Amino acid sequence: VQLQASGGGLVQAGDSLRLSCAASGRTFSSYHMGWFRQAPGKEREFVAASTRNSGNTFYADSVKGRFTISRDYAKNTVVLQMVSLEPEDTAVYYCNAAYGSRSYYGQGTQVTVSS
Repeated sequence: VQLQASGGGLVQAGDSLRLSCAASGRTFSSYHMGWFRQAPGKEREFVAASTRNSGNTFYADSVKGRFTISRDYAKNTVVLQMVSLEPEDTAVYYCNAAYGSRSYYGQGTQVTVSS
């Protein structure tokens, strides 16, 4: 599977952004889909995920109540809606597709939140 993320940008604290990830291939529904992020000088960390069958969602504590992950099976896309952004959310955001031992990342999209 190939992943193409988009939607990043420079915003002010309190603003919203919508990240989108387009997945290639016909097996989109087979993958757990998620978002990770990596801030400068830090390890990549989990942000949100949507399971492949039930579509259950999971979030990092730091984004609960502010970020929402959703997936469109017809369009093979997964969206991360982010509201009430904080400077601490500044990072490169990566789309992820996982199934079993397989895990794929897209190229990343930069999100910068100014205070």
